[in-house]
Amino acid sequence: MPRTLLTLATYNERENLRPLVEAILGLGIAELDILVVDDNSPDGTGQLADELAASHPNIRVLHRAGKLGLGTAHVAAMRHAIAHSYDFVATMDADFSHHPRYLPDILARKDDCDLVIGSRYVPGGGVRNWGRLRRLMSWGANAYVKLLLGLKPRDCSGAYKCYRVATLRRVDLDGIVAKGYAFQEEITWRMQLAGARIAEVPIVFENRRLGQTKMSLREIAGLFTTVLRLRWRRLTGRIHQAKGEEQNP
Repeated sequence: MPRTLLTLATYNERENLRPLVEAILGLGIAELDILVVDDNSPDGTGQLADELAASHPNIRVLHRAGKLGLGTAHVAAMRHAIAHSYDFVATMDADFSHHPRYLPDILARKDDCDLVIGSRYVPGGGVRNWGRLRRLMSWGANAYVKLLLGLKPRDCSGAYKCYRVATLRRVDLDGIVAKGYAFQEEITWRMQLAGARIAEVPIVFENRRLGQTKMSLREIAGLFTTVLRLRWRRLTGRIHQAKGEEQNP
């Protein structure tokens, strides 16, 4: 039976981690392991993750030296999945913005897709408790990356995803530019360049339950500069289509 690794990248998520893990385990999904990647959270999230791992054999913890960025956390999880021969690796936020109830629907599409995206912008998807400015910023960011990178999905910036590991092996993880939130757009683009079959499953994104958001103006600015760098590298031939794969526009 295919094995799936679910990644929870954490920084100061002690209030959310236990109920989230319990909700995921309560789904009863077969052959699902959980990897908590903690960036040395000052609030003790890493220690709590160790306690959960001691009680549940399908939970693992990867401790990192400090706050190294969401993108690098996901790359570390992808490398872990490759090294330990998982068939799929899934990612979701650790603050209940991505509700576990959508996880079975996302995983249900994994067998005929290489990348499944939990999407806010397909019929049935949406956001909850967002103001007009945040909605506009999200729409603008998606429009921007589609224009410059030719991305096909409607939701390019979400982190609720499931990747086929065999396709990830064709992606140059060493060449990833983004360290923070812009990683979501970059990895989706690189999967598309690798010829990935991409599907979107509707989800409703909600504001976090507890704690404070990690998004900042610096992260938002980083998205725009990262996309420009990727566009330039593609135009100058420094990023190539995966060998033998169909060309994308």
